[in-house]
Amino acid sequence: MTKLAVVGATGLVGTKMLETLDRKEIPFNELVLFSSARSAGQKIEFKGKTYTVQELTDEAASEHFDYVLMSAGGGTSEHFAPLFEQAGAIVIDNSSQWRMTEDVDLVVPEVNEPHFTRGIIANPNCSTIQSVVPLKVLQDAFGLSRVAYTTYQAVSGSGVKGKRDLSEGANGKAPEAYPHPIYNNVLPHIDVFLENGYTKEEQKMIDETRKILNDKDLKVTATCVRVPVQDSHSVEMDVTLNQDTTVEAIQELFDKDDRVVLVDNPAKNEYPLAIHSTGKDDVFVGRIRRDDTLDNTFHVWCTSDNLLKGAALNAVQVLEQVLKLKGVL
Repeated sequence: MTKLAVVGATGLVGTKMLETLDRKEIPFNELVLFSSARSAGQKIEFKGKTYTVQELTDEAASEHFDYVLMSAGGGTSEHFAPLFEQAGAIVIDNSSQWRMTEDVDLVVPEVNEPHFTRGIIANPNCSTIQSVVPLKVLQDAFGLSRVAYTTYQAVSGSGVKGKRDLSEGANGKAPEAYPHPIYNNVLPHIDVFLENGYTKEEQKMIDETRKILNDKDLKVTATCVRVPVQDSHSVEMDVTLNQDTTVEAIQELFDKDDRVVLVDNPAKNEYPLAIHSTGKDDVFVGRIRRDDTLDNTFHVWCTSDNLLKGAALNAVQVLEQVLKLKGVL
C-alpha cells in the first residue's frame, strides 16, 4: 500500500502536481489532499473520484504517509515537513525552506539523484531548475568555470496575485503582489533585497546552481527580472567552459541530448519562446553564440514552463525517481 499526500492541493502548483501525477500515471493506493484552513473543504476531482481537501494540522502530519508532495510557504514547510518525515514519509518540498540545508538533497532528476540522508528532498528554484539541465550537459562535455544569469520571469511565479496584478493592471488597478505595476513594465526585483545588493531570488540561483552541479567553486552571478508574461520563464546564460569548443559543437551536443530541445535557427526566426514553452514539459535552448569578450564563453537562451518543469513536474519527476531507486517502479 502506497499512501501519498499533496499539500497545497488547491494552489497553482498543487493543481499542476495533481495533473502531472495523473498524466504520468504515478502509482499509489491512497491519496490525501491538504491545504490551509481557508481552502479546506473544497472538492477536487481526480481520476474519477471526488476528494475533500483537508486542513493540514499537526495531527494529520503525524499520520504515516509514504510520500508527500508539498507546495506551501516556507514557514508551513519548516513546521510540517519534519512531522511528515518523523512519521516515516519522504517529503518532496517545493518551498525554499530546505534547499540549502546541508543534509537535504536538492534534486533535478536530469542532473542528480537523492542520497536519502534525510526524508526531505528539496525542489529547487524554478529558474534554477530549467537552467541546470543544459548546464549539466555542458559541464559533462566541457567543464564549467563561470555562469552569469539574466532571468525574465513570468508573473505566475508569484501565484494568483501575480497573475491578477498583470491582468488588472491593464485597467489601472494598483498592484498587490509587486511594489510597482507589472503591466507594461519590467521589475528588476524578485523577492527581498539582501545586504550584498542581490535579491534573495538571485542568491538562490547562485547557491542552488553550485549545490546541484556539485561545484562549490563555480563562479555564478545572477540578475532576476519579473516581466509582464503570464507563464514560462526565460533565462539568458553566459557560460564560460573549461575548454574551448564551437557554437556548432554545442548545438550538436544539445540536439543529441534528450534532456533539452534545441530550437536555434535565427535565419528563420526560430528560437525558444515563452509562449511555446507554456504547457510543455521540455527545457528549450537556442540563440547559442560565442561571447567574444571572454575566452571559452558562450551565450545560451533557455525557456521552460515555470509551473511545470520549474515546480510541479520536477517534484513529480523526483517522486518517480525515488520510486525507481526504491524498486517500486
